[in-house]
Amino acid sequence: MNLKPEDSYQPKPGNRIYRVPRMQPWKIRLPKIRPKKPLIGVSLLSLVYGFAAMIAVGTILLMLPVSSNAGQWTSFINCLFTATSAVCVTGLAVVDTLTHWSFFGQFVILVLIQLGGLGITTSTTILMLAAGRKIGLRGRILVGESVGVYKIGGIIRLARNIALFTFAVEIIGGVIFYLRFSSQYEWPLSVWKSVFHTISSFNNCGFDIFTGHESMAGYINDFPVILTTAILVILGGISFIVINDIFNSRGLHYSSLDTKLVILITGILIVLGTAVVFATEYGNPQTLGGMSLPDKIMNAFFQSTISRTAGFSSFNTGGMAAYTLFFTMILMFIGGAAGSTAGGIKVNTLGLILITVWETLLGREHPGAFGREFPVHQIFRALTLLVLALGLIALVFFILSITEPFPSLSILFETVSAFGTVGLSTGITPELSIVGKVVVIIAMFIGRLGPLTLSLSLARTQKISNFRYPQDSIRIG
Repeated sequence: MNLKPEDSYQPKPGNRIYRVPRMQPWKIRLPKIRPKKPLIGVSLLSLVYGFAAMIAVGTILLMLPVSSNAGQWTSFINCLFTATSAVCVTGLAVVDTLTHWSFFGQFVILVLIQLGGLGITTSTTILMLAAGRKIGLRGRILVGESVGVYKIGGIIRLARNIALFTFAVEIIGGVIFYLRFSSQYEWPLSVWKSVFHTISSFNNCGFDIFTGHESMAGYINDFPVILTTAILVILGGISFIVINDIFNSRGLHYSSLDTKLVILITGILIVLGTAVVFATEYGNPQTLGGMSLPDKIMNAFFQSTISRTAGFSSFNTGGMAAYTLFFTMILMFIGGAAGSTAGGIKVNTLGLILITVWETLLGREHPGAFGREFPVHQIFRALTLLVLALGLIALVFFILSITEPFPSLSILFETVSAFGTVGLSTGITPELSIVGKVVVIIAMFIGRLGPLTLSLSLARTQKISNFRYPQDSIRIG
């Protein structure tokens, strides 16, 4: 077969020849690639913007005359404070929820509590799934970060399970409360009080629609109401992640280190808190002094449970002794589990730090628990979170000490309650000045989102160093 040279090729009549110019490698222009913002940073900002937008909408709705019983406009600062307290599931109130707000206003507060407890991203995801819409990568990252989970796989199923678990527990709690409240109120009011109290309890919020500012003082000897509220608070405070891990592992023995640590520290704090409140307030006529022995034990347990997460109280918090208030502040500062509806620095952080301190005292170089070793970078993050939380509390306490004419212990208690999104108060919340309310609003917002965004941003920005400096010693102690 003879091949003709390219130059000798003669096209047939009617055929066209397309000549492609030869491109030199150095003359090829490549498109400019602009660096995009990482999804992690965008998603963290989206969490902050989402909560801020929800607070803004709630503030506007609460300002409307239809939201108040008097049919008048409510001041902006009081509405902003109430909306922030509801979204951040705190429970601090500058006006009485029952007497000031109408049914519409109470309904707005309840919706804010539910959305704030689930998280704005989880709530949005559930609504989008119900509408048949698909969730993209950014949405999955948002949901994962809102519940404190780093992996993306199965995150939509997790969000769906969180919603189903939340609604199932709230329905059961609502039925129990209705059986009790139906004998005290007419059925429409008993249904509403049951729904409101159930959602507020499970989401670890302290808002209530009982008589006046007495919270649950009318149920100090009512075992079903007190114990059901405490159980709802505990379930919401340990997070669905822990409960799901125990269920999937078929018991606590085969669960993860994080789950074991949460259950251990939570159990210790509940038992220790019950013993301290029972011992210190046993003879106090303003708290446990006038109760029977079973009621004293039950209310001491209830106070220990809600002090870390929710703002309910079965007796006058301001009437507690100074040392009991100080111990309560420690419980409020700790809070519940990571990824739950509770605030504080979280029991996970506390457990990691305490075990690290104990292992260091024993001279062990690699701290850990339950046959597992803690990653060094997580110890650094826990210490960073602890120091920054203490710094924020010190700053807020310093500002409130200047602007508010109250005793230092009451101001410090209010500060820790706002940061821990607990909602307990010695009674000074309605008397705060405008500046004081703004400072407490900021403290509640940071207390709700600060630990989450800080821990996740530290986890995502962790860099591996390619080199290390020579070591040198620092004198300690």
